Amino acid sequence: MGSSQGDEIKAHIETLVARQLERSPIYALTLSAVRIESATRGRVVARTVLSRGHLNSSGGLHGSVSATLVDWAGGMAVATWDLRDKTGVSVDIHVRYLSSAREGDEIEIDAVADKVGGALGFTSVTISKVVDGRAGPVVASGTHTKYVKIR
Repeated sequence: MGSSQGDEIKAHIETLVARQLERSPIYALTLSAVRIESATRGRVVARTVLSRGHLNSSGGLHGSVSATLVDWAGGMAVATWDLRDKTGVSVDIHVRYLSSAREGDEIEIDAVADKVGGALGFTSVTISKVVDGRAGPVVASGTHTKYVKIR
């Protein structure tokens, strides 16, 4: 894939994210500081720094935030498939909580569209703590199935 196509996909995803932040209170709360690091066909990588609003009562990344990130990132991976504006509706989300991250930690969200068909899209998402500028320990991972048929 050429650089210009990658730039076009990244710009498309950044536009979708901006629109979502305006229209969705949960995304505005969860994703206000998210940065799209890269976007290519079938894959989006984003990063954000965790704030107090992302945490549970024990000071770790809240499970609902991880689930929201799997939901959001899976949709963004679907959007990269063919530059669609609508990413479908969730059919199934499964999240595994593997370790923790705390306030001030930077996390990386790596989402892959494993398959986007005529009716369903299947995605995999990994949320990792960033250590020394690179994705480190996996905090959570998930799969997300979306109904993507365009009517």
